[in-house]
Amino acid sequence: MKTLSKEAQEKITPKQAISILKEGNRRFVSNLKLNRNLLQQLTETQGGQHPFAVIISCMDSRAPAELIFDQGLGDIFSVRIAGNIINDDILGSTEFGCAVVGAKAVVVLGHTGCGAIKGALDQVQLGNLNSVLTKIQYSIPHDDGAFKKLTSNEKIDLVTKTNVEHSLSEIRNRSAILRDLEADGEIVLVGGIYDLSNGNVVFFKSENIESSNSERLENRHVDLE
Repeated sequence: MKTLSKEAQEKITPKQAISILKEGNRRFVSNLKLNRNLLQQLTETQGGQHPFAVIISCMDSRAPAELIFDQGLGDIFSVRIAGNIINDDILGSTEFGCAVVGAKAVVVLGHTGCGAIKGALDQVQLGNLNSVLTKIQYSIPHDDGAFKKLTSNEKIDLVTKTNVEHSLSEIRNRSAILRDLEADGEIVLVGGIYDLSNGNVVFFKSENIESSNSERLENRHVDLE
């Protein structure tokens, strides 16, 4: 499997970028990863890089984006931070990945059983981590009686989904560059959840991404409708 060239990257549409990620995840779940010569890819990427997607995901050691999407060196930008939150540094990195290098998709990827989500729900206090957890707490419905009746796992699932949606809103609201690229059809922004129990990634519904009903129902861990 060769590394992406500039010409190959330019031919990929935003919709195709998501399809490539979906196919990669299906290979990962089936333990059928593509045959890659990583040393060859190392050599091929010395002079430049042409990733087709930016993945903003949690730093959880069980959820490395390159592995769960079966991608090689030079294929994706992997931006990782506890709780897949958005800050100025991540926005700037994503703007560089899309506006300068030419990535076609931005995926905000949460995951089941997220420790950062648990920490925000439990109001953990721990040094500089507090600023991360504070951002996640915007996604917790504090005055919702129905939410308080949910089990601990149900609360984590719901806040995980809401936190991904909040991060997508932050990208659109705070980055004119990415907002304009999306409006012009140059990139697509989409959220998803990675299931630690089975390896599946479920992408949120999007008017720009076609996904079969059978696939959504088959892979669903939390209600994404």
